[in-house]
Order: sequence, then structure tokens, then C-alpha cells
Amino acid sequence: MTTSRPGAGDPASSLAVRVAALPAVWLRDNCPCAECRDPRSGQKLFQITDLPSGLAVGGVVESVAVAEPGKEAEVVAEVGWEPDGHRSVYAAGWLHAHRPAVPPAAGDRRTEAGKELWRAKDLAGRLPEADWADYLGDPVERARVLEAVQRLGFALLREVPRREGQVLDVARSFGFVRETNYGQLFDVRVVPDPNNLAFTSARITPHTDNPYRDPVPTLQLLHCLQNSAEGGDSGLVDGFAAASLLRSSDPEAFELLTRTPVPFVFCDDRTELRADRPLIDVDPLGRIREVRFNNRSIGTLRLPAPDLEAFYAAYRRFAELLLRPGLQLDLRLAPGDCLVFDNTRLLHARTAFGSSGARHLQGAYADLDGLASTLAVLRRSDSLDALAELFHGPGTAEYLGEEVTVAGHMLQAGALAEAAGAPPHLVAAALLHDVGHFHGPVTGTELMEGTDNRHSHTGADLLARWFGPDVTEPVRLHVAAKRYLCAVEPGYRAALSPASEYTLQVQGGPMDEAEAAAFAALPHAADAVAVRRLDEQAKDPLIPAPDFAHFMPLLTSLMRG
Repeated sequence: MTTSRPGAGDPASSLAVRVAALPAVWLRDNCPCAECRDPRSGQKLFQITDLPSGLAVGGVVESVAVAEPGKEAEVVAEVGWEPDGHRSVYAAGWLHAHRPAVPPAAGDRRTEAGKELWRAKDLAGRLPEADWADYLGDPVERARVLEAVQRLGFALLREVPRREGQVLDVARSFGFVRETNYGQLFDVRVVPDPNNLAFTSARITPHTDNPYRDPVPTLQLLHCLQNSAEGGDSGLVDGFAAASLLRSSDPEAFELLTRTPVPFVFCDDRTELRADRPLIDVDPLGRIREVRFNNRSIGTLRLPAPDLEAFYAAYRRFAELLLRPGLQLDLRLAPGDCLVFDNTRLLHARTAFGSSGARHLQGAYADLDGLASTLAVLRRSDSLDALAELFHGPGTAEYLGEEVTVAGHMLQAGALAEAAGAPPHLVAAALLHDVGHFHGPVTGTELMEGTDNRHSHTGADLLARWFGPDVTEPVRLHVAAKRYLCAVEPGYRAALSPASEYTLQVQGGPMDEAEAAAFAALPHAADAVAVRRLDEQAKDPLIPAPDFAHFMPLLTSLMRG
């Protein structure tokens, strides 16, 4: 049932005004009633052509729906439609979460818009890893690992049982095994008559697997059973980050590589595969969505001579970027390690290895849609209780030389953002910006002793469990925003507290001109600067602030999945 709110039917009601401003056909197409959607499957029961022409909102009434026992009541908008008199009821939280977005949202999260692009140094101290037993036993830990694969492109599971075929169990823990001509699994070790350089001891430069396949396997798993050989170290390169660098440094080369089909080919005595795809694939909005790069599998291009010259120049430029020092993350897989990575984004490599000792990995392929499905289901039962516990537990500690607690500081920042009329995602970012101080592997105390705890990154990684980039990325960048502001606004640095000035030095000091320009160009830089300014204001022990429960409705409306 619903109960009318005072003044809720007034056209000036903010929710009513927002609803009335939405595109009518979009709103009606998303009607959740049982006449429009099957209550069991949620699938639509009508065609777009069944909707009346001249569709318009006839009126909006804002109400409070009485919730089921144990659940909170929520604000809803009841819409009356013209000309057919149909009625629809929309939850305010749903309307906020699905509001038309400018720029468009990440969508299926396959493009760069749904990722955190990285270089090797960006992952220092925060390798996305987990113990296999914890991953299996704790749904929250499993969601954290799968989210890392989605966002960073990979995760590393430790202490995975070292038995033949175990890699298939890892793949089935989040999705389905993709069987190929190599079988359900394949052994990466030296064999007498290899049909692929992967089965030799040779060095292999950064590449994506199976570019000759359509569709390409989107996930790859490599489980280390033995690795006592000299050499054979692994490397990962973020192909999206490299493609983004190419776009900014040589836009003509980038554009050429997105529109030139490349023949990728694989042949042996039992198999012949071919796929013609560009090295860099973009979505209709121009966002990087896929990288296919494998020098071993590129066939013979047949283009006009001038086009071949231009292609090879761009191809070489991209290849040089992929080998640029600092981009590749180097790691050595130990027995029991299982690497799970996005084969449409990350390029993997290995060094050559000697004949003494043994190196044996088992691999398998899977797909991102299965992982995304598992993650979405895990998130259905996830709640914000863990965040509340951080505020009520570790958050009550002293805040790094200031006169407020960590939780008090963050609550003040959230309250200041709310009072200033900031949009919900910015209120959330201000409220949660320092959770990394009591969540990461290096404590805030150690920061005050001279070790950068990179709390902006660990905090953003934690928050990605619940929220999208509009909340997490201003958090991730708020320390960088401090360094930026100190570089471009001398008056800002002069107003820093002594503790903040000290941590500025530990965190790298003011940016130089090139760093400041690069920061200012980032998509979430403006929001990060706003959070940073709120951060500096929120250190007054005399400013009252609401408790964490006050922000729960806002945070709940921002939760994704």
C-alpha cells in the first residue's frame, strides 16, 4: 500500500518534477507493473508498437510505500498516462539509479568507461589477490576478486590446490569453461612437436590469446603447478591503457588501427581458424572495448600499398607503446597461483626459461558474461553493513594528527557536501573518501610515520564492491587532487593543516606541470577536487554531523547491480 506524503501531489514536488521531465516513452517502456512485465521472469509482455502514439504523462503523485516487515519504506512516484489511462509506480531509488546519463554510463562495463586503466606502478602495494579458501568460503571475498577482474582486468588466486584439472574448478566457480580446439584445458609446457610457441621455452612478448577465433575467449586462466625453471616469469600489460596512450599521442594512428581489419590466422593439421578484426576495437561511442594483438598470428594483409604503409607505421607505434618501460607488471607465478585475466584487454607475456627445472601451467578459457552474472548475483545480497561497521569500529580512532576522529571527519565531509547541494554521488564520495585508512594493508599510523598507505586506492577498491566509478573514482583521486591543488593554487597549500602538509610530502609533494595537466584531463578530476576541498574543511571538532545511518538511504540508492 502507499500513503500520501504532505504536499506530495503538488506539482512542485521535486520527485514529481523530475519524473515529469523524463522522456515519456522511455518511462512507460520501463513500467514495472504486472500488466507490462511477467512477475516471475521480469520480461516485458508488450511490444514497443503496442504503446499508444502521443504518449504523455497525465499526472504524478509522490507517495511512501509501506514496506514488507523488516524492510525500509521507500518513496515512490505514481504516474498516470494519457491517452490510455494506464498507471505505473516507480521507486525513487530505481529512478535515480537508472536516470538518463550524460555522458552515457558504462553499459555492459566492457569498455574503458567501466575500467580502471593502469601502469605497473599504479598497482604497487595493492595487487588484486586472495587466498583460494577465502575466495570459496566468503561471498564478499569472491565478489571482491571478481570485481577486480572486471575493473582492473585480472586477479591472482593463491594456494589453489596443485592438482591436474583444478583450473577447471576455478573457472566453474564463476562461470563456464569455453572448450576450444585445445580442449577444455591445455598444458603450457615444453612439448616435442609444438603447434604453438606457447608450448616451447621461448620468450613471448605481450599478446592476447586466440585472436583468430570468433568470438574470442574473453577470459583466460593460468594455474601454476610447477615453476622451478630459471626464467619463465610472467608479465601483464593493460592494453586499454596502451591504446589510450596511443589515442592521446597519435590520434591518427589510433583511428587507423580501429578501422583496419587484420587477418588473424591459426592452422595445424586438424584446425583452420581465421578472424578479421582491428587491433583496437571501439564501441559506437568511440570507447575502447577490445584489444587484439598477437604478432605470431597476424596473416598477410591485402590492402593498397599506401594503406599498407600507413597501417604498418601505426602498428609499429602501438607495438612500441606495449613494450614501453613501466607499463608491464612483472610477476612470477608460484606453484598454487592461478591467474584470471581479461583476454580482450590485458596482454600477457613471459620470459624465456632454461631446460633445467620444470615449468608447468594448466590453462583454460571462460567468458566475462559468466563472471559478470555471478558477480551481480553475489551483489544482490550484499549490504552496506560492512561500511557501517567501519564507521562504528576503526573509524572511531584518532584522525592522523587532527582534532577529530576518522569517522567524524568523513561524516563532516558528507554533511558539508549535502548542505552545499552536491549531487548524491559526490555526497557519497565525500562521506567515504578516507575508508582506506582503516581498510588497506598499510595503516594511517604508518602514513604518519613516513610510509604512503595509498589509502585513496585501497578505499576506492573497497567501495567498488558497492558503487560505480562516479563514487569510487573521486575517492581514488582525492589524494592526487591535493597534490594538484598545491601545484596550481598556492593559497590552497598555505591553508593546509600541519598534519596535511606532512602527509603531502609523504604522498609525493605538489605535482609538476605535466602531472597537473594529466590530472586535470582525467574524467573524474573535477569531482576529486571538490572532495578534496570538502576534506580540508571537515576537521572542526565543533561542527556537528549526522551519524552514518543518516546517509544510508542515499548510499542505498547509489548501489549498483
